Amino acid sequence: MKYMTLTMCAVLLLGIKPMCGEESEATKLLKARSEQLEPKVTQVSKSVYCATGYSPANISMIVGKSGIIIVDAGMFPSHAKAVLKEFRKTTDLPIAGIILTHGHGDHTGGISAFTEEEANVPIYACVPFNTEAAAFNSAGVTINRVRGARQGGFRLPPEKRINNGIAPAVYPPKNENVFAGVPVTPTETFSNERKKVEGAGVELELVAAPGETSDQLYVWFPAERVVFTGDNFYRSWPNLYAIRGTGYRDVRQWIHSLDMMLAEKPLHAVPGHTLPLIGEKQTTEVLTNYRDAIRYVFDATIEGINRGMTPDELVHHVKLPPELASKDYLREFYGNVEWGVRAIFSGTMGWFDGNPTHLFCLPPAEEAKRMAELAGGEKQLASRARQALNDGDAQWCSQLCDHLIALSPKAKEPKLLKAQALESLADKLITATGRNYYLTVAQELRQEASK
Repeated sequence: MKYMTLTMCAVLLLGIKPMCGEESEATKLLKARSEQLEPKVTQVSKSVYCATGYSPANISMIVGKSGIIIVDAGMFPSHAKAVLKEFRKTTDLPIAGIILTHGHGDHTGGISAFTEEEANVPIYACVPFNTEAAAFNSAGVTINRVRGARQGGFRLPPEKRINNGIAPAVYPPKNENVFAGVPVTPTETFSNERKKVEGAGVELELVAAPGETSDQLYVWFPAERVVFTGDNFYRSWPNLYAIRGTGYRDVRQWIHSLDMMLAEKPLHAVPGHTLPLIGEKQTTEVLTNYRDAIRYVFDATIEGINRGMTPDELVHHVKLPPELASKDYLREFYGNVEWGVRAIFSGTMGWFDGNPTHLFCLPPAEEAKRMAELAGGEKQLASRARQALNDGDAQWCSQLCDHLIALSPKAKEPKLLKAQALESLADKLITATGRNYYLTVAQELRQEASK
């Protein structure tokens, strides 16, 4: 009720047309995506089973002669227990090993469900493990928790969340940093390129494969030609940069890791999220296009950098070719091409965009003051912002609102106006992480305005 009241205040006080009409194409596509994210166990090959939709990350099982190997553990113990219950419909063999493809919490948080059943089970990982969380912790960075909650939509009511693009929408315990993961100490580690693992009558190869994280590995099961890709592949444009905040994810290494997977000549592929790829034709085609799409964006970005383009120019210059952009598994459900372009620029060139104007910028409040003067005063600037939103230009409205908020941090109207602009932007964005971020900040602005 309070949300509706604040929305009507924005409409009445600010003279804004209420948002109505049909759903955007982005919203329709994201809703349709939910059909692929329902709980399901897929038999990938004779011995491989993959559970999708029970947890944000997939949990897989390899059935050996005397035991089972678990690949990734899901986000929460409750998720892992639900999956283990489903796996037990196929086999009651004991757990002989757990492999963690990387340290993100949605892949490690459910591990206790497996270690409780088999206390001394070996846990395999690539070291140094959980490097992303370690970097934040050692630097004393905590804001990533707030930004992570915004990206994940954890503070939004269920009716505002559709899904997370590559995963169903779940809610972690309040204030828990699920991206950092639970404390897990692997018992069997490797740091070289490849490690052979034998257990329960299963022979596997663990291969260091930096990409989404530097501790990423993929699992190669040669007997049945199955590759477990970790988060270097899932059915969406990849998160070359996560808006919750990450260090540079080395895109060239990511491409090389996909090259290595393709060189194995896999028959099937089990991703870190979303449904598996079944059959050599589909697996080869999808992984090849995935690699080629990332390589295209990297090469086009470097080409633009060498022409002296700034990041703001590059994001309008670098676009996936239509034959790649139209493929469902390369749609921007989770990652976004523009964010990847910016990450490649900063990871290659650092923060300076090459424009000397940006070497020493005015403080936001001072720039806002001068923008208001150009507009004919703060009231006129506010009028321009309202008109922009009414004209359907939510991005320009949001940028003008930033000036208004910098000028009058306690004023309610600019916050309500920006909230509406962000909600309009969210409706048209297919990228679930960005959508969640827009809606969460809009919610925060409305809460601030209500005080």
